[in-house]
Parts: sequence; C-alpha cells; structure tokens
Amino acid sequence: MFSRILIANRGEIAVRIIRAARELGIQSVCVFSEADRGAPYLDLADDAVCIGPPPAAQSYLNIPRIISAAEVANVDAIHPGYGFLAENAHFAEVCRSCQIEFIGPSPEAMSQLGDKINCKKLAKANKVPIFPGSPGGIETKDEAVKLAEEIGYPVIIKASAGGGGRGMRIAHNRVALETGIDAAQQEAQAAFGDGTVYLEKFLEKARHVEVQVIGDKHGNAIHLYDRDCSTQRRHQKLIEEAPAPGVDNSKREALCKSAARLIQSAKYAGAATVEFLMDEQQNFYMLEVNTRVQVEHPISELITGVDIVKTGILVAAGEKLPLAQKHISVNGHAIECRINAEDPDRNFAPNPGVLHRFDVPGGPGVRVDTHCVAGYRVPPNYDSLIGKLIVHADDRKAAIARMSRALREFKVEGISTTIGLHRQLMANSGFIKAEIDIHYLERLLRK
Repeated sequence: MFSRILIANRGEIAVRIIRAARELGIQSVCVFSEADRGAPYLDLADDAVCIGPPPAAQSYLNIPRIISAAEVANVDAIHPGYGFLAENAHFAEVCRSCQIEFIGPSPEAMSQLGDKINCKKLAKANKVPIFPGSPGGIETKDEAVKLAEEIGYPVIIKASAGGGGRGMRIAHNRVALETGIDAAQQEAQAAFGDGTVYLEKFLEKARHVEVQVIGDKHGNAIHLYDRDCSTQRRHQKLIEEAPAPGVDNSKREALCKSAARLIQSAKYAGAATVEFLMDEQQNFYMLEVNTRVQVEHPISELITGVDIVKTGILVAAGEKLPLAQKHISVNGHAIECRINAEDPDRNFAPNPGVLHRFDVPGGPGVRVDTHCVAGYRVPPNYDSLIGKLIVHADDRKAAIARMSRALREFKVEGISTTIGLHRQLMANSGFIKAEIDIHYLERLLRK
C-alpha cells in the first residue's frame, strides 16, 4: 500500500481524494497554484506545495513542476483526479519513468481507450454496439460525403481526441458536412493538438446513459451500474442520476455487461466510465470512454455502497478488486446537481468572487462534496464547479423530493450559482416524468 500520495488537482475532487487517502492510512500532499494559495481545503492535506502562477498551463498542467513537487514531497504515487492531466497518457508515462505510481490506468490502456477511433475498433471487436460511421479518421471530404449518404443524414463530426463538445459539428446536409469538417478539424487541432475527426450517425433524440466500471491489475473488471446524464447544456452535464430511469432490466444488464467487457479487454486498472447514447427504443451505442474518475461518481457510490475513489487507490497499489460482480446490486435512487459559479440568466456566464454566505444542506440522505466555505474567493482561472449536491432515497420520486428540499436549504450569497435553475428543474414536469433527452434542457431554456 502507498504511504504518501500527491494530488495533482484542486477543489472538491482534491478534498475527496484527501479524505479517501486518510481513511486508508495514507498521507496526502496537495499541489496548488498562486490562485489557490490560502484556500481552506489545503489545510486538510498533510502537506501542500505551490507549483506556479494561476494559469493552468503554468501550474496544474505543468508536468515538470508536478513531478518536481512529487519528488520533493517524497511521495510514491500521484492521483490526477479529473480534468487537467487525468487523461494525459504522456503524464502517466512520465510518472512510470520516474518510478511514481499513477493512480489510474496504464498509459497503454489510456491511449487505447482515450482515442475514440481506437476505442471504437476495440468495442466492435468485443461486440459492444457502436454507431454506424467511419472506421477511422476522415481523409477526404468526398469520402465523408459518400459515407453520409450511405448511413443517412443527420451525421455528427467528432474529434478523435479530447471531449467536452469541442471538435464536434452536426450536419443535416452536404454543405453543412463539408464546412463542418473544416471547422471541427481546426477546433480539434487548437484544443487537443490533433485535428483528426471521424463521422457517425446522429440521433436526433437521444439519452446520455453511462456505466461506471472499475478494473484491477489482475484482469478483473466489474460495473457499478448505470447513470443518466441527459440533463446537459452544450454537452456539459448539470444533473446526473443513478440508475437511469425507465430502462428495461434486460437492456440495463446488456448495457452494463458490455461496458465491463470492454474495460476488461483493454486490461484496464482503475475507475472509468463507458458512455453511451440510447435511442427511444432503448437501443444503445458506445460514445466514448472516460479513463478517470468522473465528477458524478458519488451517485454510483450511493446506489451500490462501493467507494470508487478508495477502490481506485487500492487497485493502483496492486490489490485485487474487493468485490465480485455478484456482490453488487442497486439500492434506491441517487441524484446529483452540479453547483456552478455561473449565472443562468446571463447565458451561464462565469461568476467568480467572494462567498459571503455558504450554508450547505444536511439531513437524511444528503451529501455535499465541496471545497468551499463562507469567505472563500472563487478564482476566475478554473472550472466554475464549486460543489455537488447529492441525495439518495428509496426511489426516484423520493429522491426528487429530497433534492428539492436540500436545494431550498442551500444558501449562497456573493455570487450567482445554478441553484435556482436546479430548483426549477426539480419541479419541471418533463424531468419528473423522466421525459428527457440530451437537448431537453436547451429547448426548455429557449422558451
């Protein structure tokens, strides 16, 4: 087992890892930028090391500085959390060359699953459903036009690397396809340093359903069932729930088993999420694999009782998964609302600043993952997530009622947040009836 780990991240996920490490008897060292100097959450760690100025490129994304901090702090492993370097295979390779354990997948597994084209090929080989589309990167526009005519419009152009909606364009006709390819390639090159794009059939009305999986270094892989992440805006998730409501049991079993099969075939060790799109007939198609712990991991923890962060640390240390698939079942329903420092009334503009008040809710079945307290200054340099409100109840109806109650108790003053929007969504008839798809929220906001 590790004795001391470095957390190459910040905010609420850093707090989550610190707590998991402490319960395992592991010391933790947090890195921080000048923008986060003095942040109260740093006091929870056993040590903290400044790695540079506020820009992420000079701090949280600076591999030499993070490795230097790890060597100075005398750690034997690095946990990347999510975002920043969490899905950077080069960083994982550098950790290995420096004889520091990377708490996550091997560079080889990360490269194989992180590249969407290679991942699709592996999925197909393991009988995981994938969208009709190009077998590899698009070489010419003529090739793309011919394929689009074969599979039928609309189609979607996607970047092979990265995510978050960048390098992505939807085309309903030939003109849109040809211009969309140029735009997607340029955006992908600028964002990820790789302009490779590919083509897939686009579902007009789809749900975003994903499966939480964990593998170990002994060839074992399990799933922790599914989550619905359809309540999103511009490909950014706002509300997640587990399990996905209304999914037929046989479909759910096939979905989850296919995700575990894919991860096992990649010899993957650590936590990952296999993302799918599901049509109105509940046919599902693999979208991509996120080779890290997800923001929404708590809802899977609450319905299964499995601590995903702790388990990820254990398997990185070489231990076998503590549970077999037969020991895991679904208990109740969980919902997570992302609390962002954004103003929904101003097109979700970031709203950093000082939290004059930050009163979090409590009571039965309520969990708040956050790094914030009253008086904390939310910096403008990073992601706007300031906390996650998570509830668990016996069923979905009770979970919605509990979330509504908890949102009313959540009091934040000094900045704008998404709390008010979440309150409205918990009372929205479409959400209550689970009649949602990935464009539902955007249609609602246009009204």
